[in-house]
Amino acid sequence: MTDVAATSPRREATRQKLRDAAAQTFAEVGLDAASVEAICERAGFTRGAFYSNYETKEELFLDLAGEVARERVGVVRERVAELRREGVLAQAAGRALEVVGQIVDTSHEDRAGVLLMSEIRIHALRSPELAAAYLAQEDEMVAGVAQIIAEIADGDALRFRLEPEHAARMLITTWESASVRAVMAGADQDELCRRSNEEVARVAQLLLEAGPAV
Repeated sequence: MTDVAATSPRREATRQKLRDAAAQTFAEVGLDAASVEAICERAGFTRGAFYSNYETKEELFLDLAGEVARERVGVVRERVAELRREGVLAQAAGRALEVVGQIVDTSHEDRAGVLLMSEIRIHALRSPELAAAYLAQEDEMVAGVAQIIAEIADGDALRFRLEPEHAARMLITTWESASVRAVMAGADQDELCRRSNEEVARVAQLLLEAGPAV
């Protein structure tokens, strides 16, 4: 795979445009039907620019999957920081479900993102190499959310019934499953978010107890 350890800002900007174009293309037609030419045309680059950054579209696919996972964790972390600044977490006792609902709000989720993640999982089931990379990225996402949960439990008025890693995995699995079902049912953006939020809130209700963290 291409070495990206010392990526320059200009090269990273090119890679980001390729990832953005690939996300739309993969979501629309899938990995198999997506061509390097279609991705390049959408990004405004030549094939040469593509192959100077990625050896194959599968490598780009994996890079994109990692970016999606990091973005999801980043969204949750930013929301926790915002709620902490506003003093919401410090007053969470007695309103745990409401607070967690704000933390895991999925209003940023969209149909294209759900299709992309589903495409990633389908190919991971068929390819040992993709499966290993997908599982590693999933573990990274779970670890990120678990760290956030641990920080909340340690410093704020929320207590979890399960260890942070188990709670994180349950919330993420519920979130993804509800999103997929909503897309299959033809839900629009607002309905997709509503259904996902409701499902996550139900699971959060089982995972959380109000009271001082221990």
